[in-house]
Amino acid sequence: MPVLTRALRAASLAALVLCGTPAALAQAPTAPPPVSSFFTSSPFGEVKLSPDARNLAVRASAPGRRDYLAVIDLQTNSAKIVASYSDGDIGGFEWVSSDRLIFDTREKGVGPGDMRFAPGLYAVDRDGSDLVKLAERSMGGRTEGEGKGRKLLPWHTFLLGQRGAQDSDYAYVTSIVLDTSNKVRHVDLLRLNTRTGFAQTVPRPANVRGWILDHKGEPRVASSFEKDTITLHYREPASGEWRTLASYPAYGDGRDALTPLGFGADGTLFVAARTGGDTTALHTLNLGTGKINPEPVLSAKGYDFDGGLVVDRARTLGVYFRTDAVSNEWFDAGMKQVQAAVDKLLPATVNVIDPPAQADAPWVLVQAYSDKVPPNYFVYNKATGMLNPIGTSRPAIQPAQMGGQQFVRYKARDGLEIPALLTLPAGAKAGKLPMVVMVHGGPYVRGSSWGWNPASQFLASRGYAVLEPEFRGSTGFGIKHFKAGFKQWGLAMQDDIADGVRWAVGKGIVDPQRVCIAGGSYGGYATLMGLVNDPDLYKCGIDIVGVTDIGLLFDNGWSFESDLPEEWKVYGMPVMIGDQVKDAAQFKATSPIQQAARIAQPLLLAYGGVDRRVPINHGTQFRDAVMRTNKQVEWIEYPEEGHGWSKPENQVDFWTRVERFLDKHIGKGAAPQ
Repeated sequence: MPVLTRALRAASLAALVLCGTPAALAQAPTAPPPVSSFFTSSPFGEVKLSPDARNLAVRASAPGRRDYLAVIDLQTNSAKIVASYSDGDIGGFEWVSSDRLIFDTREKGVGPGDMRFAPGLYAVDRDGSDLVKLAERSMGGRTEGEGKGRKLLPWHTFLLGQRGAQDSDYAYVTSIVLDTSNKVRHVDLLRLNTRTGFAQTVPRPANVRGWILDHKGEPRVASSFEKDTITLHYREPASGEWRTLASYPAYGDGRDALTPLGFGADGTLFVAARTGGDTTALHTLNLGTGKINPEPVLSAKGYDFDGGLVVDRARTLGVYFRTDAVSNEWFDAGMKQVQAAVDKLLPATVNVIDPPAQADAPWVLVQAYSDKVPPNYFVYNKATGMLNPIGTSRPAIQPAQMGGQQFVRYKARDGLEIPALLTLPAGAKAGKLPMVVMVHGGPYVRGSSWGWNPASQFLASRGYAVLEPEFRGSTGFGIKHFKAGFKQWGLAMQDDIADGVRWAVGKGIVDPQRVCIAGGSYGGYATLMGLVNDPDLYKCGIDIVGVTDIGLLFDNGWSFESDLPEEWKVYGMPVMIGDQVKDAAQFKATSPIQQAARIAQPLLLAYGGVDRRVPINHGTQFRDAVMRTNKQVEWIEYPEEGHGWSKPENQVDFWTRVERFLDKHIGKGAAPQ
């Protein structure tokens, strides 16, 4: 049982094996990259090898045109665009077989409020022939298949997001069934012929919300959700009958949670679970008894297992998983040799390898990244040792201009260890830098992991240190760290963030007079409460779609609809955030709206007009309250945006405003203290 403690390699970039331009990276240009280099859409997106690894499917774009789907023949090194549209962009896609692809569309650069179409569903051969429309893109569109005389699947039909068998014209897709209030009742699974459009619904055991295919690409596990309980159901291969495998509470500390990750090539079910320890590990599950095999297959000291299986049709090869960074761990000796060979060719990056379904296929896909290098894509030939570059996600970014990032840990005031990412500007000397504390949303999720991130690197390119704390309540670091955040909004969770600033000041990294706090969603809430609790610590705040009152999470009023599930409000929030009645006094003391008069620092507030996670009345009510006593408030509203910015022009506009705001208050343009 390997126990992993994964320290990051030093990732200072000496050369980049892409486009043959290592000399250009030797010295950083004096002018920082423009905002658009970080936040406009990438010209090179998703990449997937065909099951036989003879072809590579790529979602890409070019100036003045929509994202298209292209197929590269790796034997002839020729490319062909196989699908593109004038009124939509290619979205997700998957290989149905070595000859056929299934895909949907998206409206890139359109805010949720202006969105016209559902994703739809299409299939096409790798040479661009036999393009078939399978599902509608609108509720009121035509229902007949184009030239096929058949009824199209409804607009609420979606890609499953799993490889499947990849050996025929059939694929599994999902269909979401809504109740009368437009909440998800259950999710059906359909077996779809991608040439004829004929679909059969798989019998489901309950109100299923999720499905997992087995090693042969057949539905084998379904998860249902009722009130506060998740139940896993197993489908017997011989009879097709469903039986209950396990049940556990949907909310709370997760000590009994059982997360199925997938099936190995021999039919073994792998799960992430705790077996009495603080962190989850990778285990196998006895399908006969429903019991977890107690000996872990893989664990990482100090981290919950966060990843998935890497399999082909013949073998369980290994896993990809996240500790401080995302990487592979291989069980297969041959893949260990492939990893070593790729790492030798790309020594300055973390290289995540994705093999195709066919075991004897010659090529594997490589995603190479570091803190300074945005994801770059290669194909590696196992037989010849040839490494071919495919594309880069951010061609305008020059790694020599990027900041170095460290994964650190510091002690909170009560002794709890807080993990964090610290990014320092390129070429920064030891000394007192201005700093932005970036607080992640959720809050009961994990934030960023080590690697290139547009927000932190943009800020670093402007001369700011960036601290991203994994305050208590964050997931990924064990049950103690997670549960310590229960009912601690504005309290100990907030102290963890402040203690990170004091740690950085104590290390001599940060100028205590030039610190700004920023974040989105819960991070926006923490921004406002940071200004309330620690006015001496933060000189300004940037709230992005932030919660401004816990009570509003329970009830936004009749005119502001939230997409938070009712089950979460009834069973999850009272335990994890607080009870509206029992904790009313705490809610008032930790409500930014109620405490608005205590905030005197400059504020940047940004909200989306059609946000259903944190409806805009969070922003407008707080804005009106704080501006009664604080005139240093800048308000930004993007009417067509939701919970974050979808349109590239809004991304560029927002971060341009952030740059000006920070420069004025803690940057070079700030008044002397």
